[in-house]
Amino acid sequence: MSKNERVLTSDLKDHTNKTVTLSGSIYKWRKLGGINFINVRDRSGLAQVMIEDEKVLENLMSPLAQIGTIISVTGKVAADDRAPDGVEVHATSLKVINKVIDTPPIEYNKAIDHKPDNFDTLFEYRSLNLRNINEQLIFRVRASVLKYIREWLEGQDFVEIQTPKLLAGATEGGAEVFKLDYFDQQAFLAQSPQLYKQMMVGVFERVYEIGAAYRAEPSMTTRHLTEVSMLDVELGYIDGLDDVLSISQGLVSYVVSKVWDNHEPELKKLDATKPVLAEEFPRISLEEVHDRYSKANNEDTRGEKDLSPAEERFICDYAKKNLGSEAVFITDWPASEMKFYHRGSDDNPDLALRADLLFRGVELATIPLREYRFEKVIDQMKKAGMDIDDPGYKYFVMAMKYGLPPHGGFGFGIDRFVQYIVGLKNVKEATLFPRDINRLAP
Repeated sequence: MSKNERVLTSDLKDHTNKTVTLSGSIYKWRKLGGINFINVRDRSGLAQVMIEDEKVLENLMSPLAQIGTIISVTGKVAADDRAPDGVEVHATSLKVINKVIDTPPIEYNKAIDHKPDNFDTLFEYRSLNLRNINEQLIFRVRASVLKYIREWLEGQDFVEIQTPKLLAGATEGGAEVFKLDYFDQQAFLAQSPQLYKQMMVGVFERVYEIGAAYRAEPSMTTRHLTEVSMLDVELGYIDGLDDVLSISQGLVSYVVSKVWDNHEPELKKLDATKPVLAEEFPRISLEEVHDRYSKANNEDTRGEKDLSPAEERFICDYAKKNLGSEAVFITDWPASEMKFYHRGSDDNPDLALRADLLFRGVELATIPLREYRFEKVIDQMKKAGMDIDDPGYKYFVMAMKYGLPPHGGFGFGIDRFVQYIVGLKNVKEATLFPRDINRLAP
């Protein structure tokens, strides 16, 4: 290897007693007894550089270089138990590549404050605070979550697809939709790829998409964003809801296991704890959740058609303590809450063929079967007041008319999944550049 070829900080130990060139940004700088110690950050971590010769520092001194200055250092790698990874570089030369002379507005080389009253600062200076070594770990874990999602689904013979986010019709309908001018007509930002992925079941049988979805929710809770990262899954030729629940259960178990196998040191630095998951996720009916919660709390939720956030936390705590699982399926949902593309039970018209997947106290996915019978879908669309000839729906209707197999699927919240794997308090902390009702930048 040429001595001028760049070596990453993580590889320095392999070059002990050799001369190397290290390139990165200044992360910390301190002086002890006339010797300068500079921590250099690159994509793989930190390295300590010792500089005894003041002439080596000349280009950094006037004006004084600040944190973030990009440098290239050449020197000999020496063992030192006090340095990161047990080695440091004794510099013989230093080149300034890009000098920073302004003091950064935040001290990103110190612990980043994640208290709610610091969120404005956290997100305003996102491009800087992510230079913090520990802060990066959140998004390295997130990248691996996406990697293992793809790995598992493709191992189950799913095909990844990409669908439009500019639509002629609002997929889910309702008020929670962003409208925009699209030349001489109105368009909508996709609330989900729902109709497209169902159409593609008629092509590939098993499909998934990882992409953005847009929800015009006027909410400032710890659980909501206006732009969310979603995993959407759809599979055909199924015998019933169990087939879809099995896919979602296998996915969660695989991803959690792989992330912890490959990122345990990083997760422990983030104070994360490994999720407790049963081999088969427990199944609890909506009615039972309401009943247990009502008996344990001074609040009667029996008869409600959905779960409150408090009930989601309650039943996950119950499942962890009594059933050995922090993931649980909630079953037996009322048919009155079905979307037009959902399938109701033929045996009990009051129930939808649906379950919700809860994980560590929050809903990750709604998992219903789809109504694949053409006449039934048309009837449900008309009852919902929908125009089946509208450009936003007619191509879905076309696919249904010419035959789709029995199918089901789910939309799965990636931001929430990462949040609760890492143990963050707010979904925005697990999102690179979060969007909510007050933030449209950076």
